Amino acid sequence: MKHSILIADDDSRILTALKLLLKGENYQVTVVTSPKACLETIQKHHYSLALIDLNYHTDTTSGDEGLHLITAIKQLDEQLPVVVMTGYSSIEVAVEAMKLGAVDFIKKPWGNDRLLNIIQAQIRIGDMQHQGVKLAQENAILRDQISAKSAGIIAQSHVMQQLLTQLEKLAQSEMNILLTGENGTGKSMFAEYLHQCSTRSSCPFIAVNMGAISENLFESEMFGHIKGAFTDAKDNRIGRFELAEGGSLFLDEIANIAPSQQAKLLHVLEAHQFEKVGSSKTQKVDVRIVSATNSNLAELIEQGQFRQDLLYRLNTIEITIPPLRERKDDILPLAEYFLSQHAEKYRLPKGEFAAQAKQALQTYTWPGNIRELNHMIERAIFLRQGQLVTATDLGLNNETEQYVTTKKQNGIDINHGSLDQIEKSIIEQRLKAFDYNGQATASSLGLSRSAYYRRLEKHNLNL
Repeated sequence: MKHSILIADDDSRILTALKLLLKGENYQVTVVTSPKACLETIQKHHYSLALIDLNYHTDTTSGDEGLHLITAIKQLDEQLPVVVMTGYSSIEVAVEAMKLGAVDFIKKPWGNDRLLNIIQAQIRIGDMQHQGVKLAQENAILRDQISAKSAGIIAQSHVMQQLLTQLEKLAQSEMNILLTGENGTGKSMFAEYLHQCSTRSSCPFIAVNMGAISENLFESEMFGHIKGAFTDAKDNRIGRFELAEGGSLFLDEIANIAPSQQAKLLHVLEAHQFEKVGSSKTQKVDVRIVSATNSNLAELIEQGQFRQDLLYRLNTIEITIPPLRERKDDILPLAEYFLSQHAEKYRLPKGEFAAQAKQALQTYTWPGNIRELNHMIERAIFLRQGQLVTATDLGLNNETEQYVTTKKQNGIDINHGSLDQIEKSIIEQRLKAFDYNGQATASSLGLSRSAYYRRLEKHNLNL
């Protein structure tokens, strides 16, 4: 990628000489002849470095114009390296420029080697500083994701072997992928697997839960903001699109984006560029979009809650992750894996599953899929007597098995009840299973906090 340099000087001969020199070194060069033009250009475009004169038409000796320009540049872009040129000003003025934020200075006439060394060094330092900020924010996001990170992919069933083969092929393309399926099926895990199999695997994989982003923070979270853009913007922030540059951006719970924000996301997907909040500077972006939902987007489009043109951008191809009940050969291997993980986490003996527990695991219908299995095993490891995990420890006793067989939940016939009736029944059952702990219940259902409370209100289950 070529680095871009902005030069501000009112002497056309200086500008011509610098353009020839720097273009010969493979830099992209923009020239302006006044402080005003310099600031207007910085507001619109990104530069790796600004090379500015300290004196212009108004005052050719004091350097005051250049000093004011440095201050204004730093207010617009605190991270932009500024190198000053001086022909008449004293060394004291150049030192004052450094105090205001300039990174180095050079006297006219300059030596080409010294000028090129300064530019190369300051661009490298600027890149390192930007990368440091980017990595710090990326690490903060990754730390938040560690606690929710799923197990490695366990796929012994035929249907899952086919799915992995399909994902490995699709990973070699640049197509945007939409993953659909029930809550708890591991869509985020398969999104990351897709990234690791792709040619972008050496670049970041950034995941964002769209259901957890409030409408007023959407642009700041996704595109970033500059310091002072709004009341709480105390520092520059790098958005998720910029963090994922060159890699993959996973948009989980995509159906939860507010209609007012869908147009903004669509614009980025179409134009491959965005502006940070508080800035008019356009930044290009190169990311592969993988999104996921458990909602029926076609129905949401009919209801006017989701844009059809946005769906076209997201689902170049759609992959449905099968529910756990359709991959029975994976149930016991997953259960064994979770048992080992939680035993290690809590420093307990692993133990084993009783024969009736294994049978119960395989006959249960798993409405919460892999997430439900994980929580069930974690709870059972504390409820067991000794090291043997029984069906009762799992909460899959004879009464539960019988209700699974008859396809009924709290008196609701799954085969004939309405969707609202079934949903309410499942939430009531899960509330009881987790002793009315809202956070644990929401997590087991694969719902964000806001989505969980919306459903409680919908079914008059407010506690």
